[in-house]
Amino acid sequence: MSIDNSTVKKVAKLARIKIDPKEEHNLKCELNNILEWVDKLQKVDTKNTEPMLSVSNEPMPLREDNVTSKIENDQILSNAPEKKAGFFVVPKVVE
Repeated sequence: MSIDNSTVKKVAKLARIKIDPKEEHNLKCELNNILEWVDKLQKVDTKNTEPMLSVSNEPMPLREDNVTSKIENDQILSNAPEKKAGFFVVPKVVE
C-alpha cells in the first residue's frame, strides 16, 4: 500500500489538522515509511512466540489509594470559556 498526496489530505481532514502544503511531501514520505515498517512486522513469524503482558514476570506493586485533596467543581469550571449546568461546553466534532 502506498500513500499519495490525496490520502495525506484526507487523513489530515479526518484528524482535523491543517497541513502546510510545503510539508505535504514530507508527511507522505513519513507515512509511507511507517507503512513499510508495519509491512515488515507483519511478515515476522510469531507462531511459536507466546503473548506477553509485560517484559518482566514480576507483578507490579500495588499502593494504597489515598485521597490527598479535592478540587471543587466551581473552581475547575472557573477557567472554562463556556459552561452549562456544571459541565464544560465543547464544539460538536462528530459528523
